[in-house]
Amino acid sequence: MNDEQEHEKRKKVTITIDGQSFVTRDDDQEAASLLRLAGVDPAQYDLAKINRHGEPKVYRDEKVIDLKDGDAFVTVRHSAPVA
Repeated sequence: MNDEQEHEKRKKVTITIDGQSFVTRDDDQEAASLLRLAGVDPAQYDLAKINRHGEPKVYRDEKVIDLKDGDAFVTVRHSAPVA
């Protein structure tokens, strides 16, 4: 079985980022790739997962996240100095 066939056998995982739904078959991805999936620049934003208590857990770009169906994320802008 080739890589593409193996990829197609994986279960689809639906997640949300900033309220928008995305479907992937990769259940472990770097935060930066999820940000790019949402059309957000990883150089300016981090990804945060909202836990069941409503508290965010922030993931840096290279951090690999184990995804589960229904996971909800938000983008968090890197702090910028105020002029």
